[in-house]
Amino acid sequence: MKLRMNRKSAFLFFSLSLIAGSGYTQVAGDEDKEMFNQARQRDEKAIDAAKDGWWTASMKNHEQRIQWWRDAKFGMFVHWGLYSKPEGEWKGKVVNGYAEHLMRKEKISRAAYLELAHEFNPEKFNAEEWILNAKKAGMQYFIVTAKHHDGFALFDSKVSDFDIVDQTPFKRDAMAELAAAAKKHGMRFGFYYSHAFDWEHPDAPGNDWEYQNPGGDKLLGGANWFDSHPEWLPKAVRYVDQKAIPQIKELINKYHPDILWFDTPHKLPLSENLRILQAIRETDPDIVVNGRLARSAAVNFGDYLNTGDRPAELRTVDGDWEAIPTTNESYGYSKHDNSHKPAKFFIRLLANAASRGGNILLNIGPKGDGSFDGKDSRILDSIGAWVKVNSAAVFGTERSSLPIPAWGVTTQKAQRVYLHVFDWPTDGVLLLSGLKTEVSSAYLLADQSKNKLEVKRLSSSDLRITVPGQAPDGSDAVLVLELKTPLKTSRNAEGVRAISDKNVNRLLAFDASLHGKDFGFGDGKTDRYFVDKWKTASQFFSWDIRSLASSKYKIIVKYLTPSGAGGTYQLQVAGFKKELPVLPLTNGVQTQEAGIVDLKKGETQLKISPVQISGTELMKLLEIQLIPVN
Repeated sequence: MKLRMNRKSAFLFFSLSLIAGSGYTQVAGDEDKEMFNQARQRDEKAIDAAKDGWWTASMKNHEQRIQWWRDAKFGMFVHWGLYSKPEGEWKGKVVNGYAEHLMRKEKISRAAYLELAHEFNPEKFNAEEWILNAKKAGMQYFIVTAKHHDGFALFDSKVSDFDIVDQTPFKRDAMAELAAAAKKHGMRFGFYYSHAFDWEHPDAPGNDWEYQNPGGDKLLGGANWFDSHPEWLPKAVRYVDQKAIPQIKELINKYHPDILWFDTPHKLPLSENLRILQAIRETDPDIVVNGRLARSAAVNFGDYLNTGDRPAELRTVDGDWEAIPTTNESYGYSKHDNSHKPAKFFIRLLANAASRGGNILLNIGPKGDGSFDGKDSRILDSIGAWVKVNSAAVFGTERSSLPIPAWGVTTQKAQRVYLHVFDWPTDGVLLLSGLKTEVSSAYLLADQSKNKLEVKRLSSSDLRITVPGQAPDGSDAVLVLELKTPLKTSRNAEGVRAISDKNVNRLLAFDASLHGKDFGFGDGKTDRYFVDKWKTASQFFSWDIRSLASSKYKIIVKYLTPSGAGGTYQLQVAGFKKELPVLPLTNGVQTQEAGIVDLKKGETQLKISPVQISGTELMKLLEIQLIPVN
């Protein structure tokens, strides 16, 4: 069937309307309508069967199976496979981006990829060392790529001979060794399995250079190809039946994982994703399954949500969630990717996630010889040193109910509050807002003697804590507040930002109150922590803020201006009101100074709203900063 140009927009509109939760809308042609109806009916039937039967039944023990994962907080993600051996190169050429996508990027045939397998002999691989490295870093669970998108299994598969035992001189079952080492050392363990992409299988989505299959880079459907080309679906169903489900069952029955991790569900219809999930639940109902296997616009059928890859900022979401940073920018190993972030970045990300009730699954890409890159090892060692001292401030804690402070984040458990101070006060005074409970003692978590710090109550919900001039840790220095009674906060404390006259106050769009409908969110990567789809006058952002002292602040607005965006907006706070134009497109982040505001002590609201939207959207808002003016 040849895709007509006038159908492309119709398919996109239909997909978007489903995501928005709206019904079927007019499209081009009776044939199109019939195809759309078939696609919708297929998935609706699968959803109804799941909700009315097996999935609802499987969720009865959800709380029981997810509890260890909630407690774990911090895990190691490992991307390792044949793609690790070329180290980000192919035939003398540097291949940028995700190294694990080498086969797709270079359009490598199955036969040529097998030649790579015949050279794969990771003599330095030591499963016990991998598990102990994770444990030393403070990680509580371990997930490794049993089969990535290239379709090559790192375990002894009886379903396919495209695996590490049959095709490499290594001949060992790496997954069996890791599973045994994890069990030996009390580490929760699981697998990443690429269920939707498989570039070696002639029927699977993704390989459009050798098999002309949909779901790849060519215009053969891409995402949601199964709606526009239902005649291709039987091939993908055959792959799911013949390889994906049988191999997943192999992993479950042979290695008894605690968790299974999936990705790219949009490359298969929801009905197929649900079929895979049902097979997992029938094989072992106690396995935790992440949120990237089966999800509709209304329901995520997994055990928890996945937020962005490689996040720099985190968005608070309801329920259980997990983010997956990696030490550099590639998940698989590339010797050319030296963009490694400092350990401080991950320590703060871990504390930030714990304060928002989520987990961090930090990725490492081992080399093709089975060893860890020295840069990765140094990051892990530094994180481990911090966790060894400050583990109580992360593990066993719960989502914070206190306002987000300018100097860091807070976590809490029972009758304790942990203050994670990223920006240590130079004047020896730390201010905390929103806590009504009386404090019995305060001390540095790193201080084994628990020498008391002076705490003075400034109001019914505000405290001043006197701290040493030198921070005990430059990444995240933790204070402990022991409470006399269970924690009690001021009214709506969690939704009020505490404004400091000593620190730069960052009001992220991710943390704003969003007024209006149909906003979208960036993935949280560097310079992508925006809220967008700001298209109507009824949409605006606000932050309730509370200043503990009267002070002047410079107001900075940071945003992206994509092609086609533009207009004017108004910023209001206290007695300050100003209209500003959206600055035109640049290569990076717009940093626009709005003026100086004099904030009085107490609560107020900062609001940013459109005056005129002259383009496809107003802007992609990142944050507003309030910078103290001395």
